[in-house]
Amino acid sequence: QVQLVESGGGLVQPGGSLSLTCAASRSILRIDAMGWYRQAPGKQRELVATITSGGTTNYAYSVKGRFTISRDNAKNTVSLQMNRLKPEDTAVYYCNADILGLSSWGQGTQVTVSL
Repeated sequence: QVQLVESGGGLVQPGGSLSLTCAASRSILRIDAMGWYRQAPGKQRELVATITSGGTTNYAYSVKGRFTISRDNAKNTVSLQMNRLKPEDTAVYYCNADILGLSSWGQGTQVTVSL
């Protein structure tokens, strides 16, 4: 297992940008896949973006072209750059690590997109 801590959330106006970072408690070099999920009030948690140990990325259709996921194996971090934010991006964003089918989650960070 691995402990995950998210940071970088906050309040931003529509059209703005935010960058989220997930710091892992140990090396992520061999973690199969890491990703970001989000959960808006009254909705189920949904996938935002994932990145494999080989660097292959996958995005939800709603964020494709606006969000970019990356990982730094030397720093044991995974980041999510979010551009052209919309009010519907408002949610708690969670970092996830999938290790041989077992998931570890961070505590989440709030992202609010509003005037």
